Amino acid sequence: MRFPLSRDGWLLFITCGVRSFAYGFLSVILGLYLDAVGLSTAAIGWIFTAALAGGAVMTILITAIADSFGRKTLLIVGAVLMAAAGWVFAVSSDPIFLTIAAIFGTISPSGKDVGPFLSIEQAILPQTTDNQHRTAVFSAYNLVGSFAGAIGALAVGLPSLFSLTKISGYRLLIWSYVASAIMLAVLFALLSPRAEAERKNRAPNHPVGLQKSRSMVAKLAALFALDAFAGGFIVQSIVAYWFYLRFKTDLTALGAIFFGTNLLAAVSFLAAPAIARRFGLLNTMVFTHLPSNFLILLVPLMPNVELAVVVLMIRHLLSQMDVPTRQSYSMAVVDPDERAASAGILSVARNAGAALAPLFTGAILTTPSLGLPFLLAGGLKIIYDLWIFAVFRNVKPPEEKN
Repeated sequence: MRFPLSRDGWLLFITCGVRSFAYGFLSVILGLYLDAVGLSTAAIGWIFTAALAGGAVMTILITAIADSFGRKTLLIVGAVLMAAAGWVFAVSSDPIFLTIAAIFGTISPSGKDVGPFLSIEQAILPQTTDNQHRTAVFSAYNLVGSFAGAIGALAVGLPSLFSLTKISGYRLLIWSYVASAIMLAVLFALLSPRAEAERKNRAPNHPVGLQKSRSMVAKLAALFALDAFAGGFIVQSIVAYWFYLRFKTDLTALGAIFFGTNLLAAVSFLAAPAIARRFGLLNTMVFTHLPSNFLILLVPLMPNVELAVVVLMIRHLLSQMDVPTRQSYSMAVVDPDERAASAGILSVARNAGAALAPLFTGAILTTPSLGLPFLLAGGLKIIYDLWIFAVFRNVKPPEEKN
């Protein structure tokens, strides 16, 4: 996978890797850690929701002013908040403090970005290459994140090598999360002025930084919120907790499972640019996503953990091809001057949708054998795929217009 990329682009690949590594191990242990310190399933669900909803709020606040205030500065602010939130989770077991930290920090129960980092980085990435290579750059960017997340998930087994108690092992990993956030702040400080938005005259008083792209972003945001709401039922922390409840899967095995899922997701990113060039971005988004969503429905129907893991693995081999294509498509069909604000709103829509699902964690995990998280997620995601294709099938990015 070859493409021209500026120094800032390579730097964003590194920050994506560091952050994804931290999210990888945190998301596997988060539900188990909160359970171990005595929180109920309902309280854990509320903290997950606070994390996802807080990420949405912080994203809309930060990305709305990122282009005018400074992308670099606000990325550093986000990294500092991430470190502070990790510190609270490491030293406290009070659900109120944990909820506050989850709201203002970037605690990720999903293993994916929940704060403003992804939105701002998505706005910068198109400036680091040309239109013809934009999808390849987004694919490589997500490939880095997925590989790093896979290694992070595998890292949950490290505390056992030091014969630490369960709680001590969890807290060692959370302190590693704090260290990762501090590293991010340092890396963001190295971004050049070329990472900032171009200064152009804009019409005053248009909401949240949008004017020309409002209609397009509104439709995309509504659909992305539905997809993310469905995905919120199967965020990595909930899936890990479901395997623990349903099959009594231990931490080392969970780490190996999510190492595998992230690794296979990374492989899918390699195929996305070539498929998108041949069939188009929207077609790639929809027609690779649909079969993966039917596979979600099969996971809880498997009679044992081995078969459930196999189906989950196959699903991840297909499920992530829509990520770089969705990001590339979204940035291509909005006005270039409004990319940061558009990315922020779309990220908020996804975070807000995902934040609602964990509210039902207590109810959907009461009887793990039913597999309700997977059934709800798969059904809603299939509706999303069909709907987005119907609405946007005639909207082409610049490189697909002939």
